[in-house]
Amino acid sequence: MLLTACQVIRKFSTSSRYYQKKLKLAIIGQSVFGQEVYSSLRKQGHKVVGVFTVPDKDGKADPLAVAAEKDGTPLFKFPRWRNKGQPLPEVVEAYKSVGAELNVMPFCSQFIPMTVIDHPQHGSIIYHPSILPLHRGASAINWTLIHGDQKAGFSVFWADDGLDTGPILLQRECAVEPDDTVDTLYNRFLFPEGIKAMPEEGASYEGIQRKSNAKVDLAQPAKAIHNWIRGHDKVPGAWALIGGQSVTFYGSSMLSEPVPAGQPLEIEGASQPGIVSKKGLVLFGNDGKALLVKNLQFEDGKMIPASKYFSSGESSSVELTDEEKKMAEEIRNIWRGILSNVPAIVDTTDFFKSGAASMDVVRLVEEVKQKCAGVQLQNEDVYMATTFQDFIQMFVRKLRGEDQEEELVVDYVTKEVNNMTVKMPNQCFINGRFEDAEDGKTYNTINPTDGSVICKVSYAAVGDVDRAVAAAKEAFDNGPWGRMNPRDRGSLLYKLADLMEEHQEELATIESIDSGAVYTLALKTHVGMSIQTFRYFAGWCDKIQGKTIPINQARPNRNLTFTKKEPLGVCAIVIPWNYPLMMLAWKSAACLAAGNTLVLKPAQVTPLTALKFAELSVKAGIPKGVINILPGSGGMVGQRLSDHPDIRKLGFTGSTPIGKQIMKSCALSNLKKVSLELGGKSPLIIFSDCDMDKAVRMGMSSVFFNKGENCIAAGRLFVEESIHDEYIRRVVEEIMKMKIGDPLDRSTDHGPQNHKAHLDKLLEYCEIGVKEGATLVYGGKQVDRPGFFMQPTVFTDVEDHMFIAKEESFGPVMVVSKFKDGDVEGVLQRANDTEYGLASGVFTRDINKAMYVSERLEAGTVFVNTYNKTDVASPFGGFKQSGFGKDLGEDALSEYLKTKAVTVEY
Repeated sequence: MLLTACQVIRKFSTSSRYYQKKLKLAIIGQSVFGQEVYSSLRKQGHKVVGVFTVPDKDGKADPLAVAAEKDGTPLFKFPRWRNKGQPLPEVVEAYKSVGAELNVMPFCSQFIPMTVIDHPQHGSIIYHPSILPLHRGASAINWTLIHGDQKAGFSVFWADDGLDTGPILLQRECAVEPDDTVDTLYNRFLFPEGIKAMPEEGASYEGIQRKSNAKVDLAQPAKAIHNWIRGHDKVPGAWALIGGQSVTFYGSSMLSEPVPAGQPLEIEGASQPGIVSKKGLVLFGNDGKALLVKNLQFEDGKMIPASKYFSSGESSSVELTDEEKKMAEEIRNIWRGILSNVPAIVDTTDFFKSGAASMDVVRLVEEVKQKCAGVQLQNEDVYMATTFQDFIQMFVRKLRGEDQEEELVVDYVTKEVNNMTVKMPNQCFINGRFEDAEDGKTYNTINPTDGSVICKVSYAAVGDVDRAVAAAKEAFDNGPWGRMNPRDRGSLLYKLADLMEEHQEELATIESIDSGAVYTLALKTHVGMSIQTFRYFAGWCDKIQGKTIPINQARPNRNLTFTKKEPLGVCAIVIPWNYPLMMLAWKSAACLAAGNTLVLKPAQVTPLTALKFAELSVKAGIPKGVINILPGSGGMVGQRLSDHPDIRKLGFTGSTPIGKQIMKSCALSNLKKVSLELGGKSPLIIFSDCDMDKAVRMGMSSVFFNKGENCIAAGRLFVEESIHDEYIRRVVEEIMKMKIGDPLDRSTDHGPQNHKAHLDKLLEYCEIGVKEGATLVYGGKQVDRPGFFMQPTVFTDVEDHMFIAKEESFGPVMVVSKFKDGDVEGVLQRANDTEYGLASGVFTRDINKAMYVSERLEAGTVFVNTYNKTDVASPFGGFKQSGFGKDLGEDALSEYLKTKAVTVEY
């Protein structure tokens, strides 16, 4: 908004041919906003020839006056500009003496005579926090919210007679979010108060909102109550009578979920008692709908979380160490500097009763954070601890990490399944909390075994992405994660792996019902390898190091050059639906071990194990904001992550077309680092001198493992002509023995495909193969039972030009081509004739042939006499259009680190 102010001046001065010499400005106003406008205009090169503001209050100068005095700018503090409607001559003369060419009035609560308004060569411009002509009163922002407007904004206009609205220079709009307050609108877009103006036709002029007329009428619909509360948050504060005293409500939001359990609370005028729950105070409208209030403030100024209404004041005090006592004295000096009117800062000194206002809260928080780097302190904390003693106690608890974080509240979806009770979170996970999507939207996640709905899951919006990224950035820049010793970080990751192991059966069950993975495979691979991955990278945390480099000396001096490996910052991770938890682990473990924070988007169709993982991360002690999980669509959440300017790295596993779009967006936004694990059409070459039993068993696994939903699946088998027919016969025999059914049945070999749309694509894929002339030896159909089951399928006589020879099925479809006996070069040429290069394989007893073929195959991974053998210590990633960058192994750490070179002369 301040940039906009400068743009107005810049636009004006250019059009008036004053740009080169700048303008002489008089600033008439007050407040932090006035101070920021003043500072910004000076930075633009304009000369402020005078600042006119209000007198000191309780011995404290206005922030605008403080800034002007510090800069040596002529400063005037007039109690008034006129008396009985007439300008005061001495005041007007003092104003004229500065020789201003333009008056700038960012926020002015005084009545300024028209002789002053009209005196400068270019008149006066005024800023007002509404989209004029609406809401012309001094409480314009409040009424924007109270009326439930969908748009807010501000106007910049020329002052005319009586400071009424003159010609408008510009207007800017912003959307009003469902839970916006006066503070959030200010912080995001507006300034806190508006100019008093006379009404005109078409305008609305509402009265100034004061505490006396801000009482909540609880006998109205919930939405109206919500609008009233947020329209008075933070000033003057909407209130109601509870237990005979006025209690002010802050942090209102509409409740879109079932009303949580809690203790009833009688509130005067309410249609029914409120409920004090773990999430806050639930209020009910007369329409039966509900809203949630986060914080409460009592008549003595004390503010508490609404969830603590019945238990406030129960915490014991902590004993300060000598170092903490020194810090407390430094903070006492900060209080003394802000509360300059108070003779001494003692334990019982109340910040607000001593005259502090909201602008002082910001100053206190920022000064303390500057003095004590790393402590996570927010404006809200000051309102919760208003006396010096309480503030120090709160500060020390935060410093120690013992700040009584709210117990993690999870509205579980509970199911009795697989002979156990599984408890599944189903909301967005942002900044250490589970919460609904910003707009309250949800979607159904489906069990592919029978097509039934498992539960509703929050459908994240762009605003949720922005909040998650902000939380991750704060955690990286200022949180304990960024300053934690690497070995301590590793300990937390080990603890997280232990918790995953403790919950492995529950995780495997959730994975099975959400993705269709056979339970035994989910337990061993989906979950088992995830645990191994976190343990592997936990061990790397304190082994990330640079090197020293000998360089030419700058004689007669000497030089030392060394490199440091540093984390990138906030990383985004977008994972697919085939291995929901394992893909999360492959990328997240390396990312976290390197010291980054992350925002992860699970696949829309398989979000549940990622959200369970988020819950376990809190139990492991991972600080809030380090891990954020956003279920939702790739088009919305994934795109915003690609575009977001605060994200420094994006890791993606998925299709090649989407990978290209992500790469483009990442480049155009802020040139963020990217690693891509994309599509594949992995060749598997089976020579006649192979171990036939092993080649059949491993060849089937290469295709049918995890129902064929496997990025490195053998997309095409090349079988030497002399063994081709026998090989196919034995494969079909083994397929016919496979049990297709409920993935939770321990004897099941083959479960359902992940979701209906994917099953339909596989059926279409098989139809194309038949139409092009390939021989369908087995399968190709949907299994006749509920759910999304596909028959294991075998095609032979597949020629190189066919669709199924070139395109990935990502399903249980074996595509087999012959090659002539002994034609090693010919089969290598065919195997490499693809735009993909993720994996490959060869079966032969001839070690020389095996090594030669492995050297010639153009793929990131080559399996010899085995397949699907991945390990957490071995790098994984592709060539060509299968992407770039590595998961797993030491190489994966490089994807989440940057190298800094430092040269010292001595």
